[in-house]
Amino acid sequence: MTFTTCHVTISLDGYLAGPDQTLETPLGIGGEDLHRWMFPPEGEQPQPDDLKAREHLAKPRGAYVMGRNMYGPVRGGWETWDGEWRGWWGDEPPYHAPVFVLTHHAHDPIEMEGGTTFHFVTDGFDAAFAAAAEAAGDREVLIAGGASTIRQAFAAGVLDEIVLDVSPMLLGGGERLLDGVADPGLTPVEVLSSPLATHIRYRVG
Repeated sequence: MTFTTCHVTISLDGYLAGPDQTLETPLGIGGEDLHRWMFPPEGEQPQPDDLKAREHLAKPRGAYVMGRNMYGPVRGGWETWDGEWRGWWGDEPPYHAPVFVLTHHAHDPIEMEGGTTFHFVTDGFDAAFAAAAEAAGDREVLIAGGASTIRQAFAAGVLDEIVLDVSPMLLGGGERLLDGVADPGLTPVEVLSSPLATHIRYRVG
C-alpha cells in the first residue's frame, strides 16, 4: 500500500484559507498570515520546531494530488483564463514529481522545470489518487490540498497520517478543513510548537 500523508496549516477555528480567494489574495483574506511560522517577518530567526515542520513539508515525495483551486484561480473552462496559467509557483515548482490536479475540464499535461509535471484528471479523486500511487511506486503520496481534496481523501480512506500546523489566529470564514468529515480516528504521535504554530502529526485510523 502507498503511504499517504497530508500537511497543511489551519487557523484555530479550522480554516485552511480565508474568505474571498482571488488572484491577488490566493489564500483569502487573512490566509497568508496563517503561514507566518513558515515565513517569519524580516529580521526574525525561524523557530527550531517551525524549521522541523518546514523540513517535513518540503521533503521529496513520489507524487502529489491537489484540487484545481490550489493549482490556480481559473474557473470554468481553461479558455476563460486570458493566458496560459501554469500554477502559482513560477517556472520551477517545489514538487519535483508528478502532480495530479482534480478538475472538471480536460487539459494536456504541463511539464515544468525541475521535474514537476502537472497532470489534469477529470475522473474524480479516486482516479487521481490511483494515478499518483502508480507514479509514486514505493515512495509517499502527499495530498496537497485544498480543503475539498483533503476531505475527499478522508472519505476514500487513503490517508495514513495528517500533519496540522495550527496557527493561533481566527479567520472566521473561508475554507474549513474538516466540515462533513466522519471521525477518522486520529492519534497524535508528535507535537512540536513555537509562538507562531503548534505542529501536530496524527496517525489516521
